[in-house]
Amino acid sequence: MNIYSRLCDNRYSVVLTQAKAMTIEATRQTIQKFPGLICQGHYFDVPLDYENVNGTRITVFAREITSSENVSKEDLPWLVFLQGGPGFQSPRPESSSGWIKKALTDHRVLLLDQRGTGLSTPVTHETLTLFPDARTQFEYLKHFRADNIVRDCELIRKSLTGGKQWMVLGQSYGGFCITTYLSLAPEGLSGAILTGGLPPLVKNPDDVYRATYKQVIAKNKLFYDRFPEDVEEVRKIVDYLCANRVELTTGEVLTARRFLQLGINFGFKLAGNSMNTIHYLLERAFVPSSSGKRLSYVFLRGVENMLDYNTNPIYSLLHEAIYCEKQASNWSAERMLKEFPEFDLKHRPIFFTGEMIYSWMFDEYACLKPLKDAAQRLAEYTDWPALYDVEALKNNTVPCVASIYYDDMYVDRRFAEETASTIRGIKFWITNEYEHDGLRQDGEKILERLLSMLDSDN
Repeated sequence: MNIYSRLCDNRYSVVLTQAKAMTIEATRQTIQKFPGLICQGHYFDVPLDYENVNGTRITVFAREITSSENVSKEDLPWLVFLQGGPGFQSPRPESSSGWIKKALTDHRVLLLDQRGTGLSTPVTHETLTLFPDARTQFEYLKHFRADNIVRDCELIRKSLTGGKQWMVLGQSYGGFCITTYLSLAPEGLSGAILTGGLPPLVKNPDDVYRATYKQVIAKNKLFYDRFPEDVEEVRKIVDYLCANRVELTTGEVLTARRFLQLGINFGFKLAGNSMNTIHYLLERAFVPSSSGKRLSYVFLRGVENMLDYNTNPIYSLLHEAIYCEKQASNWSAERMLKEFPEFDLKHRPIFFTGEMIYSWMFDEYACLKPLKDAAQRLAEYTDWPALYDVEALKNNTVPCVASIYYDDMYVDRRFAEETASTIRGIKFWITNEYEHDGLRQDGEKILERLLSMLDSDN
């Protein structure tokens, strides 16, 4: 049995038959009903590599959602949601709420599990270890960036709409994908909405991390201004981790640098997933023991739950590659970190890091360890194709709107404004009312405003 046939069960099967044409039909469908919602799942057979359409095939899953009131309306326009990440599945709806509630008033929504995520042919440490070596892992993973996500969208669009245009909504990395869509296949779009997702039009990530490290420093200062008692608490935790071997409940070792990755949450505002959450976690860091204080089980479980690198490997493997064009990333965030002494453990107060990937993570996270050699190959790869066509963006005719979050820790505002100035005709709203997770926090209001901006173009 070859490697691709072994990847998964029949739901995720990789079909190695020749592609007769670049159009597809859903291979299987499922239907679920929730209060106020009808959900229909579609599985599509698509090429792994669009330069070799007669080669390996993978499955891409998308969930169609219609409100109960509109289920009989066959002429509803489509709105496709592209999730942030990279490497995360689309939302799993249970009710009509948030931005979905607003979207469903006039649209049929499609939640795409981008290739490698959710119910699409999965990229996990289990499936990747089925490959015979790091080279074949690397060759496979090269095909999971925004350009191929957009090509998947176009095949699915032609299947579901009969060739009609559709609108796209992209959050964070989903907005990066939309910018690629506007570059590669704008003819498929009737409109585009980007929330916290105007990408920097760069060829490698070095300048991106120089900018975002500064944002992380600002968020650290805000954290300690809000919780001054945590200056000492963080120091105690770091000192303890440096002096003791501490195992998480998974058996992995919790190092100081891994603990400090909790700062990835500093740019969110939603309750339960923000710097406030980290403060409350620190409140219960230590418990008494026969040999003195030790880190508590509650604290260790909390750290595990707030860092999901083990479960979503695409995020770690391709996070830097999403910025690359004909250049290697060469562990950009790790190299740029040396330019910021504020993140040295000797600095006071001790600063958390942010949304950065480091080579050492493939030594410390259990599910990333088997992927270390593939990650190194991806970091050294220089032949990444272009994701954006600046001339196409300058001549854009697709109605576009975007929200730009003034203090965004993940997508630097200055880069976002530069990109907005490149996309012809785009309207954008800069706000400090929300953080990067504004669409999750107040999605109905945000989407209503952006749709209103979009409608004013027509």
